[in-house]
Amino acid sequence: MSRYPVIIPLSFLAALVLQMMPLPEQWLLWRPDWAGLVLIYWCTMNPQRVGVFHGFALGLLLDLLQGSALGMYALLYALIAFLVLLLYQRMRIYSLWRQALLVTLVLALVQLIHQWLNATFTGRALHLEFVGAALLGGVLWPWLFTLMQILRRRFAAF
Repeated sequence: MSRYPVIIPLSFLAALVLQMMPLPEQWLLWRPDWAGLVLIYWCTMNPQRVGVFHGFALGLLLDLLQGSALGMYALLYALIAFLVLLLYQRMRIYSLWRQALLVTLVLALVQLIHQWLNATFTGRALHLEFVGAALLGGVLWPWLFTLMQILRRRFAAF
């Protein structure tokens, strides 16, 4: 039996740990969306196993861990999975830098919706600094993609 399915939940767990890692206050707006990046990877590379339900479940876990309004991250991550499942065939044929541009756009759109929901529910002002986190996620995409490909191939060999 292959150990390949084990890497999917382990990668989501590692992404949640990175997402919850404490950072100084001024760096929080620059934190890449690790869970979103890993979700994008698995929805692109294995859309038969990872989809909108996984995004919803991952978002619920993040809602519980961060103490945000229950369902906000679930909605956002389900949206990420849905958008990537619409685009995964196109993403597979793109070069890594074109994929990074598409990942940046998806993350920026989801961050914009997140900021809008925060402004609506909490009354906070809309911040445009979220673009930095989306850009950093796009810059990190080629390296994360390469690392995940190596891990996926190594686990598939068992």
